Amino acid sequence: MSGNMQLLTDTLAAARAEERAALIAYLPAGFPSVDGGIEAVKAAIEGGADIVEVGLPHSDPVLDGPVIQTADDIALRGGVRIADVMRTVREAHRATGRPILVMTYWNPVDRYGVERFTAELAEAGGAGCILPDLPVQESALWREHAEKHSLATVFVVAPSSRDERLAKITEAGSGFVYAASLMGVTGTRESVSSQAQDLVRRTRATTGLPVCVGLGVSNPTQAAEVARFADGVIVGSAFVKRMLDAPDDAAGVEGVRALAGELAKGVRGQA
Repeated sequence: MSGNMQLLTDTLAAARAEERAALIAYLPAGFPSVDGGIEAVKAAIEGGADIVEVGLPHSDPVLDGPVIQTADDIALRGGVRIADVMRTVREAHRATGRPILVMTYWNPVDRYGVERFTAELAEAGGAGCILPDLPVQESALWREHAEKHSLATVFVVAPSSRDERLAKITEAGSGFVYAASLMGVTGTRESVSSQAQDLVRRTRATTGLPVCVGLGVSNPTQAAEVARFADGVIVGSAFVKRMLDAPDDAAGVEGVRALAGELAKGVRGQA
């Protein structure tokens, strides 16, 4: 069974052909429940997201700020498992036809088994994986199996990454490059780091892959700002916060749909 890396590539290319950035939403699996998480992912796409990253909840999320940590804790206390993550990918992709990636730390994949994880993700229709804490120099086994199953391997670069390091990371990656706009953890912020544009410029000098920016984007104005210089705009904490702040799960799903619509206008310069 082949994964959907080509669908991811085609989706990013289609956004570029429309002279806009792609909107990429992040939502954790199992939050507020497995079924509720699936509905939230579908709502994000129906609202205007081009691509969704499904988070695999982890007890020690080094890149995630307090909002996503809170959602992960709810999902973990609810008993979420990797099988639920795969189900989320499968049902969201089947319902929407859109590329769905998994964002995960390396430890759960390593314990589950790389071959098993990649095979199941491909079978579920997944487009690939974002692996924020997997060092490129230790990624050969993962990349071998991901390539075998037509799954993208998305690595994260940061403002602290030197040009030589950037080249090594982008050479090993596929699908797109995740550019962290600042040093720190995820979360909504008043403004997007000025380091982001320089990081995109330096990253593009090393690769033909699309460069998508995340960390700190939470509203249409910020999305429009990032869309002027990046190939994709990644939003996570703002979606999760809409769900956490909602009076009930149904209202949370509608909040996700509405925010996706607002951000979609932002990346199209209509905000």
